[in-house]
Amino acid sequence: KVPQTVKSLGVENYMCLGPYDERTARTDVEEAEPESKVLQDTLKSMRDRGVKVVFGRWLTPGAPMVVLFDIESARDRLDEWRKDLWSTVRIGFPDDDKECKNAVLFGYLVNWFIGEYIFHLNNTRAVVAHFHEWLAGVGLVLTSIRKLNVATVFTTHATLLGRYLCADKDCDFYNNLPYFDMDKEAGNRGIYHRYCLERASAHSAHVFTTVSQITAYEATNILKREVDYILPNGLNVVKFSAWHEFQNRHAKSKEKINDFVKGHFYGHMDFDLDKTLYFFTAGRYEFINKGADLYLESLARLNHELQAEGSDVTVVAFIIMPAKTTNFNVEALQGQAVMKRMKDTVNDIQKKISTKMLDSVVKGDLPDLAQMFDNEDVIALKRDILSAQRDTLPPVTTHNIVDDKDDDVLNCLRRIKLFNNKHDRVKVVFHPQFLNSSSPLLPMEYEEFVRGCHLGVFPSYYEPWGYTPAECTVLGVPSMTSDLSGFGLFIRERVEEPNSYGIYVIDRRFKGYEDSITQMKDHMLEFCHLNRRGRINLRNRTERLSDLLGWSELEERYLTARLKALSIVWPEEFQDPEDNSAFKQRASALNSPKLPRLQSNPADDGPTLASLAI
Repeated sequence: KVPQTVKSLGVENYMCLGPYDERTARTDVEEAEPESKVLQDTLKSMRDRGVKVVFGRWLTPGAPMVVLFDIESARDRLDEWRKDLWSTVRIGFPDDDKECKNAVLFGYLVNWFIGEYIFHLNNTRAVVAHFHEWLAGVGLVLTSIRKLNVATVFTTHATLLGRYLCADKDCDFYNNLPYFDMDKEAGNRGIYHRYCLERASAHSAHVFTTVSQITAYEATNILKREVDYILPNGLNVVKFSAWHEFQNRHAKSKEKINDFVKGHFYGHMDFDLDKTLYFFTAGRYEFINKGADLYLESLARLNHELQAEGSDVTVVAFIIMPAKTTNFNVEALQGQAVMKRMKDTVNDIQKKISTKMLDSVVKGDLPDLAQMFDNEDVIALKRDILSAQRDTLPPVTTHNIVDDKDDDVLNCLRRIKLFNNKHDRVKVVFHPQFLNSSSPLLPMEYEEFVRGCHLGVFPSYYEPWGYTPAECTVLGVPSMTSDLSGFGLFIRERVEEPNSYGIYVIDRRFKGYEDSITQMKDHMLEFCHLNRRGRINLRNRTERLSDLLGWSELEERYLTARLKALSIVWPEEFQDPEDNSAFKQRASALNSPKLPRLQSNPADDGPTLASLAI
């Protein structure tokens, strides 16, 4: 989002505010002193009173200005600010809630900065401050209470209470959402003070936004305010100059996954890798919320269907979710060691054969294939073949899980009896760690792994947006999502027949559990019936949708939200974007001379708007 916002507003009009962390600031921020006299005076005022404030450029694409507050430098003011917060808005919090203490320190410092900044601006520019999530809410509430001359936008990416409620498997969240006693539910979960802060933030902002329609429904019921705008999350979309380039990348990445599969399933490699499909799900380990339960149940039924029809297609289904582990599974490591030994043996023999063939051809003779192999080569190959035999089944997990008897994924696999038997057409690999290229098992970064897979499966029950299926779309990988995820609804609203573009939206909101599983199984089986050309065509169609998810397309919604907030605070200078369709301009309009200017000096041709992101 940052590069597009900087491009739209101008680098001098956009600042990001956040807490200072020395460990990350060393590598992520290039410290400097501001050129603007207003910023110099603002920072000096805070520094003179003992607050450590770091200014510089954030070393990310777009390189925006960044202001970081060291909350530890204001720790001695905590008690004073807690009392002020209680006396002002009647929000208190327990002494043992460190996160809330830090939120109060950060919020008061942000509000202090905004107050100093607009004071030194002396009404020459309009300021809009965009606050994200409840942890930034203290600064927003204070800005409203103290009536600072600034337009405000608040975005919740998911409500705090919503996450807690969905963690309860028996709450039936969406059907009961209008009927919950929110105060009681928050109190029962020990987060009433946080809930109050989030709700106050939503009501304090001039414009209230969220990331999807499903989260808007949630936020309206929980925070008791209608959402003004939907601001979907975007991605940086990189288009290849040649349409086949991302297909080539898929083939290269798939080859790496093939190498892992050969090692993991050694001794049981009775399936054809050319007829093997790779499915995966990934994300935080929230078994119900992320839809891992539906994923595994549908895989069990797919396994039965493929066996019943005598299919020669094999599905290797990955689960990439971080869990508590002790170490790598010894069997999994042994499989990769066996695979490496086989590769080394074959490479050595290859070199010998190529040398013999060349010598024969140089002499003008056709190579005698019978003389290509030495006895020692045959013995080495036989030794590797015998060492690759085993009586045990390939492990379903790559690591040793802590308390595996209580692990949701493993318990589900035991119940549905997916144990990687030879007769199973669906094999399972649970990788309970995030992927990285230095792993001795699956040395791939996540993006590379996704490129090599055929289908991503994310039938979430609670997913405010859903970056994982969005990333699949940008990478040209078909995926499954649900109508309880922000991404699923976004695609359903904008794409006619999303199935034909490789995005399967599973009905979960108005269908029962069994019906959703059956629908998933049917889509998976349909995908398994596609031939190679059909899958290539589907990936091409999936990749075409990536433009919908680019920030160049979605940033305009942020523009509209900012303009709405500005029109509320300065109705004579900024026209409400909803009043005049001709005024619904693209992001570049903010730098247009046609915009009314807020300035004390008519000869001043400087920028008219400063945007703060908190």
